Amino acid sequence: MKTLVLGASTKPHRFSYKAVQRLVDHHHEVVAFGRKEGEINGVTIDTELNKYADIHTITLYLNPTAQEEYYEYIISLQPKRVIFNPGTENPDFFEQLTEKGVQCVSACTLVMLASNQY
Repeated sequence: MKTLVLGASTKPHRFSYKAVQRLVDHHHEVVAFGRKEGEINGVTIDTELNKYADIHTITLYLNPTAQEEYYEYIISLQPKRVIFNPGTENPDFFEQLTEKGVQCVSACTLVMLASNQY
């Protein structure tokens, strides 16, 4: 299961940084996109929107306003699931994705991993 962390940060105190670390620790294939180049546990943070293949899950770390410019991109990746982490909840986008058959979850990726619900 390949996961895209959208809104990845190079700052170790950020939840997106911790999510990349924990996904790697749990042996998930991870790709990351952020505004600044960097690396987390061997995962390069891309600053260009790549057409990743076989994305199963996108975990969001962008507030609802910041998400808007990525709607088409996210949909184009045809993920099976999108996780709206705390602070990223977006009922309009949630509905758009659901209508396209994407499973949407309002949850914390870190909690899901810690409780074996990922």
